Amino acid sequence: MAQAGLFITFEGSEGCGKSTQIRRLADFLLSLKREVVVLREPGGTPIGESIRNLLQYDESAGAMTPEAELLLFAASRAQLVREIIRPALARGAVVLCDRFLDSTTVYQGVARALDASEVRVINEFAVGETLPDLTFLLDLDAAEGRRRASARKGPSDRMEQENESFYEAVRQGYLKLVAEHSGRFALIDASLDEESVELSIKNVLMERFQIQGGVHGIH
Repeated sequence: MAQAGLFITFEGSEGCGKSTQIRRLADFLLSLKREVVVLREPGGTPIGESIRNLLQYDESAGAMTPEAELLLFAASRAQLVREIIRPALARGAVVLCDRFLDSTTVYQGVARALDASEVRVINEFAVGETLPDLTFLLDLDAAEGRRRASARKGPSDRMEQENESFYEAVRQGYLKLVAEHSGRFALIDASLDEESVELSIKNVLMERFQIQGGVHGIH
């Protein structure tokens, strides 16, 4: 009997450690002999990566309106869902995605103060019925998130250059989503050390999807 695909997303503000925990979870799932597809948003496809560069690093992006930003994120996501995510789930893979539609709800709908109903309609159009089975919110104090993000090597993107009030709006937006969609979200304390965060994530998976060790994988 073919294994069912599983779609897991990671959310949180800048500096919360999503990339590290996705890598750790991917290694764990690979040890269980599962196919794992790791993706990021925006990006994950040639079209999406071009949009990512425009959104984050292109010099012209400084003049980008919140509405244009919203639509570009949705365009990248629409391509990713149809080109990569749906086929991977259909063949039984575990898809781990660094951000998905909740990021748009929070960053553009809350922090950019766009109309929530319009953001919801655009999100729904972009993803159709492809929604995460589980979303981890790595929650971190806004000031600490900024400190961690600024300490990373490499050029900072547009989001990392926002002020602390923007970060705090993002955090509160995420916490509201957790309260509204508790069945899909798992709230993780990202202020803990990496090993403790990883253990918390694994415990949630074992509880919700009966993960077993060895070669049995997810049932």
